[in-house]
Amino acid sequence: MSETASDVEPVTRRDHEASWSANLEGPEHAANRELVVEQAKDAIDATATGFHVNLVTHGEHGRPESYLWEELEAAFEGVRLEYVDRCGCGGHVTRAHVGDD
Repeated sequence: MSETASDVEPVTRRDHEASWSANLEGPEHAANRELVVEQAKDAIDATATGFHVNLVTHGEHGRPESYLWEELEAAFEGVRLEYVDRCGCGGHVTRAHVGDD
């Protein structure tokens, strides 16, 4: 059974008034692409205007442009996304700029 966002500890515990990284690479993320999308949205929501969050996604789902970016662009007006690189562990990093960063 796939875990839902309510079953997994959130990647955000507070609002971030600085740039930061959200770890979306756990085994629960590998098993559930919808969880990755939901928690990526939560991470952007928790990031203050003028900063960015690095969304580190599990390599199991491939490059995030193919499944994550459209969802984020539809959910957040003015979010700017950029692909940073592939991690040494096999994941991918998307930088989400919130507001005027």
